[in-house]
Amino acid sequence: MTDNTKTHVILLSCGSFNPITKGHIHMFEKAREYLHKTGKFIVIGGIISPVHDSYGKPGLVPSRHRLTMCQLAVQSSDWIRVDPWECYQDTWQTTCSVLEHHRDLMKVSRGCCNVLRNGLSAFYNLSKGFKLWGKMSESLGKICCVRPHIDRFTFVDENANLGPAMRYEEIELRILLLCGSDLLESFCIPGLWKDSDMEVIVGDFGIVVVPRDGVDTERIMNHSSVLRKNKDNITVVKDDANHPMSIVSSTKSRLALQHGDGHVVDYLNQTVIDYILQSQLYINASG
Repeated sequence: MTDNTKTHVILLSCGSFNPITKGHIHMFEKAREYLHKTGKFIVIGGIISPVHDSYGKPGLVPSRHRLTMCQLAVQSSDWIRVDPWECYQDTWQTTCSVLEHHRDLMKVSRGCCNVLRNGLSAFYNLSKGFKLWGKMSESLGKICCVRPHIDRFTFVDENANLGPAMRYEEIELRILLLCGSDLLESFCIPGLWKDSDMEVIVGDFGIVVVPRDGVDTERIMNHSSVLRKNKDNITVVKDDANHPMSIVSSTKSRLALQHGDGHVVDYLNQTVIDYILQSQLYINASG
């Protein structure tokens, strides 16, 4: 397949990021590497979307801290960015609504500018971080969403540059939800997810799952009629080699901080640790 015929993907990860760990970043990198190896996809960007403060999870620190820690964790990445839109809303947003927001944002950007193949350009420029997304959310936060279908957006194909003239190609662009096997398993818990939301997330958008070592994703998918029906839209990242980052979690990191465990440096980036200590986060919290 040529680059023009491959599906161009933006990976979106929603969650508490309380705090963001090396494992979260590893999940992005592992997913991108696997998708590229399939020969069917080109990952052009990654988005981290921390949950709203009203989510109500015990021990959840204010979003201003979680956003800052996420920014620090990805500051050296040239493709993963942090989006504060979810945190800036009046209340908690469903995963489905976050996916729809970004889908609609890209559809609006289609009429405003072109998106670069090797990243995202001016109007949908993830490198602008808080400033751009804050302004965008004011006008786009209440957009009326419709169920998405695979769409095609105009990108600049840098390989099609003939002398001084730039030729434009239409390529397929999709937003895929990036998650761990714990989120996949949560789809099987009765009443936890709306069936309509699951249909949109899995059936219309699609998900990329990076499982923890030893997790039987096939068994999980067979326990849900929605997952079984949309198996072709679920990509499970397979890796024969166990990786230490697969067992890193925010819970382990918080416990390590509370107990002064030196292994915290294995779980969190040093810039994140420094911010946590400076802001006195998690030290006296429970869980």
